[in-house]
Amino acid sequence: MKVLVIGNGGREHALAWKLAQGERVSQVYVAPGNGGTARDSRLTNIAITDVKALADFAVEQKVSLTVVGPEGYLAAGVVDEFRARGLRIFGPTKAAAQLESSKAFAKDFMKRHNIPTAAYEVFSDVAAAHAYVDAQGAPIVIKADGLAAGKGVVVAMTLAEAHEAIDWILEDNKLGVVHNEGVARVVIEQFLQGEEASFIVLCDGKNVVSLATSQDHKRLKDGDEGPNTGGMGAYSPAPVVTPNVHAKAMHEIIMPTIQGMARDGIPFTGFLYAGLMIDAQGQPHTVEFNTRMGDPETQPIMMRLKSDLLEVLLHATDGTLDQVELQWDRRVALGVVMAAAGYPLSPRKGDAITGLPADAEDHMVFHAGTAEVDGALQTSGGRVLCVTALGESVRKAQALAYESLVNIQFEGKQYRQDIGYRAVKR
Repeated sequence: MKVLVIGNGGREHALAWKLAQGERVSQVYVAPGNGGTARDSRLTNIAITDVKALADFAVEQKVSLTVVGPEGYLAAGVVDEFRARGLRIFGPTKAAAQLESSKAFAKDFMKRHNIPTAAYEVFSDVAAAHAYVDAQGAPIVIKADGLAAGKGVVVAMTLAEAHEAIDWILEDNKLGVVHNEGVARVVIEQFLQGEEASFIVLCDGKNVVSLATSQDHKRLKDGDEGPNTGGMGAYSPAPVVTPNVHAKAMHEIIMPTIQGMARDGIPFTGFLYAGLMIDAQGQPHTVEFNTRMGDPETQPIMMRLKSDLLEVLLHATDGTLDQVELQWDRRVALGVVMAAAGYPLSPRKGDAITGLPADAEDHMVFHAGTAEVDGALQTSGGRVLCVTALGESVRKAQALAYESLVNIQFEGKQYRQDIGYRAVKR
């Protein structure tokens, strides 16, 4: 069977790498792919990014299954286009993808269906947003209402930071995110205390299968300092998601979301990612929804998955996820993101990458912002690589990941040296 993975990041490299291991998989295409997928003999990059052209390719090549990585394609309606052509594709429709593509849609949905989340208000008027922040005080969370590649959230610890974020998102619209008939919008939320975790499930519109839990590290610098990024590293499983927290997340957040979407006439299929904030009492609240796998969570999760991903996703697209039980490597997986100079606001491109270790059973280098130019590897984006390792404990996985990246060189490389520190502390 031929499989198509849409996207060019570390998440897509990990998904394609895992799908290529499937017994019935004869070919995995990655559109457009990156320098890492170009170097894997089991994967074939195709230089197509247009939705209709991708559907044409899937028809011509008799692709059996398409898996969508990035949120932009989902928001653009790639699933609707493929389904209209009778093609099998795993992901949510454009309407269902609003759970991620519009923060306001998601918050209104959660409020309507009594799903635990932070109190909030939505603004397009700059003065009204500033007045609300003054009335609420800090800390407070400012979110752009739209897709912003992980850079649209500001956790403002002071009123000055909150006002600056409002001006940046609303008045200057530096992110270029528009809603509400062409104007920018912000969601301003109550600040939630606790520990974050990533809770990702597979959905077929009715049935749900949870993936291994994970925890991302959003801030650029050690100790969760510096600006928010798309994610600087992750590990799986996340100890903060105890069996009790897991049960609450499924019962109070995931199932009400799937059932609520169905009741609203927008059945949800695809990966559903609930970013959870878990308080000191073990109560999870929904920070956000993503309608695809997380990056860099996908890399450690795929390293731990023992089940045949193709067979699982065929069940998901057939509506038979109730027949699936996933098998997991009992070891911990931990991934460290190596980012380009200038990331997250102005990443530099074109720096030569050298010193990559050979892939092995217990460690892999997943590529994100890389490209092959005349046979040589260069940086081509903000997050460049995710060096991922398996170990019997968090400490051992952490040690192997950092040992594996020590010889990797490119000008201005940035990475955190404390990925997994919360789990180590536990």
